Amino acid sequence: MNIPLVDLKLQYAPLKEEILSEISKTLDGMHLFLGENVQALEKEYSAFCGVKHAIGVSDGTQALHILLRAFEIGPGDEVITVSHTFIATAEAILLAGARPVFVDIDPHTMLMDVSLVEQAITPRTRAILPVHLYGQTVDMDPLLSLASRYGLAVIEDACQAHGATYKDRKAGSMGDGAAFSFYFSKNLGAYGEGGIITTNDDEIARRVRMIRDHGSAQKYHHDLLGMNARLDELQAVVLRAKLPYLESWNEKRRQHAAHLNALLKNAPVWIPFERRENCHVYHLYVIRCKERDELLAHLKEHGVFAGVHYPIPVHLQQAVLDLGYKPGDLPITEQVVGEIISLPIYAELTQEQIEYMVDEIDAFYA
Repeated sequence: MNIPLVDLKLQYAPLKEEILSEISKTLDGMHLFLGENVQALEKEYSAFCGVKHAIGVSDGTQALHILLRAFEIGPGDEVITVSHTFIATAEAILLAGARPVFVDIDPHTMLMDVSLVEQAITPRTRAILPVHLYGQTVDMDPLLSLASRYGLAVIEDACQAHGATYKDRKAGSMGDGAAFSFYFSKNLGAYGEGGIITTNDDEIARRVRMIRDHGSAQKYHHDLLGMNARLDELQAVVLRAKLPYLESWNEKRRQHAAHLNALLKNAPVWIPFERRENCHVYHLYVIRCKERDELLAHLKEHGVFAGVHYPIPVHLQQAVLDLGYKPGDLPITEQVVGEIISLPIYAELTQEQIEYMVDEIDAFYA
């Protein structure tokens, strides 16, 4: 049996006719940027998240970068975040001219350890950037309270958390602004690249809309230094077709995760920990074990194409060594990255595939 880490063809097949029909209509009209589909998606996604504004952009990295720019965060400023994330989180901070300050993660959730944030605050701190990794939100209430006491912005990296909730509040609705990625493998993915920014702040929304379009609110009038980071109509067509199914797809992911949890409860691996106030949407189903590389090789040899997200923490990446971090600075993060394996998880997985994966894990340990 072969089980890919992601199987987009299974999701595409039942939507193919609808998507191709809408793409054809869009090409007939040839309004390809910031047209009726982008505008409709923005309204639909803002309603989905329960926020006033959603602004489509080119990708998740630019969503983070534009938000930081909208808050006028730049040279001399610091942004507190985590190193256990895709490099885009820190990349966006650095591209804005600011400095990322990394705190360690909670060993159970593998998310930002909120208890460590206050000691990382300095006079240069402007924002806290929690990462809702793998499909589960950070413990937001104490973080929001801390940010309020210090007058800091909270910018959610929700790029892996489409539809996740914390105390019945959607990811992307709790901070001062949030960034989502629509990279093709996400719970809600484009057929290529895409992203969206959510906020309840009218002024931030106004600035975001300008920055994504060369700093312009009126054609050829450029009031801010912006960029070309617009979401295109064709990707908006795809995302609009998929959005009505997102909640049901997420629920299937949760069912698959519960099945995996039950089957793996006696295996010598760490299974995902879901905080009781959270609704985890399992963008990734991540286990941990001491024999990570050996187990990973065994699974691939037997057709289970698992992966690792992410093997090298950001603070030890060659690109950011000038920040001055060294091995040992974030011990939990550095331990975790040597133990994690992402097992295939998507709505279309079958019970047979799930049981086969677990059988192979059991076989490895036997």
